[in-house]
Amino acid sequence: MLASRLILLIMMLALSVAPLRSAVAQTFQTTAPFALLVDYESGAVLFEKNADDLMGPASTSKLMTAEIVFHEISQGRLKLDDSFEVSENAWRTGGAHSHGSAMFLEVHSRVHIEDLIRGLVIQSGNDAAITLAEGIAGTESNFAGMMTRRARELGMTRSTFANSWGKSDPNERVTPREMALLAAHIISAYPDFYHYFGEKEFTWNKVRQLNRNPLLTMDLGADGLKTGDTAESGFGLVASAIENGQRLILVLNGLKTSAERAEEARKILTWGFRSFDARTLFQAGETVGEASVYGGASGEVPLAADKPVRLFVAHGSAEKLSAKIIYTGPLIAPVEQGASVAHLKVWRGQTEVLDAPLKTSAAVARGTLTQRSVDAAIELASDLIRKAFAKN
Repeated sequence: MLASRLILLIMMLALSVAPLRSAVAQTFQTTAPFALLVDYESGAVLFEKNADDLMGPASTSKLMTAEIVFHEISQGRLKLDDSFEVSENAWRTGGAHSHGSAMFLEVHSRVHIEDLIRGLVIQSGNDAAITLAEGIAGTESNFAGMMTRRARELGMTRSTFANSWGKSDPNERVTPREMALLAAHIISAYPDFYHYFGEKEFTWNKVRQLNRNPLLTMDLGADGLKTGDTAESGFGLVASAIENGQRLILVLNGLKTSAERAEEARKILTWGFRSFDARTLFQAGETVGEASVYGGASGEVPLAADKPVRLFVAHGSAEKLSAKIIYTGPLIAPVEQGASVAHLKVWRGQTEVLDAPLKTSAAVARGTLTQRSVDAAIELASDLIRKAFAKN
């Protein structure tokens, strides 16, 4: 038993990789400096270009402003029919005469949260964003701190925010991958609020404005989320569309004109919907692999995903993928069933195309004294092996 587990440990330290036939052949080209196309349900990446590079988000940062508002409502700290007063700062900095996108709020008026949400996501009102920020956090600076902290809670480890509406600032930076993560979170966590992003127009203060998302008027199944543009960042968007039951999330940025943004978004979404076949690697609850357990009644625990693990394969592609189960281990007994402990990651070359969270599908109790002694010996041997590998 000891010998077999030592062999297993050596194999794990060698990080053997199992190749998988079939993959996503990234043949599409885009003029956008930043791009990411993701399948919403599986998280599989269909296309990426500089997806982990930092960029200025422009008004797509209002997605984080909206997320905080939705979160505050879901936690019972706000209600849609609550109202905030429009400060002179919000009116002067984000209002119509500031020459940016505005909801046309009147100074010192009180506006319901629901109207501010529509002004934020449909009209991209800077005055709506500032009014929401000041109403929730007292000052926009305080709210920007909330945005960055909330980003960390959602797993956005690199994005930082300096204001609520996307004003150019060296401290306002995001990555395409993290913006796609934010969009997927909004869609899944707030189904009662997501419809605001797909509303095609909104009238406030007798001014009728159309939704700035050009995809909503195309026959693409688009139903959200947000556009943005500044001189620094160029034209970009975070979008989502559904076709035949499949939802895709698209992030583009750095384009030269609004027309180029719309055309590139249309092309990549159409390509994404038409060029791939779904391949299910594992069904929900099916054992994907095992994680080693230290000091347990069993030396390993099975791992499974909560939902089907799927890849999307380009038509006719026979490219190889590499896959690993990643976790910090061995796990220490006792181990609870349903604990999130690992990820199944799949790469095409250096590009990660899938990151599927894995949970323990069984519990492992603490082992007997003899079992713990054996594990202690293995752990000692593993230290020697690690040191030997480090020297080489």
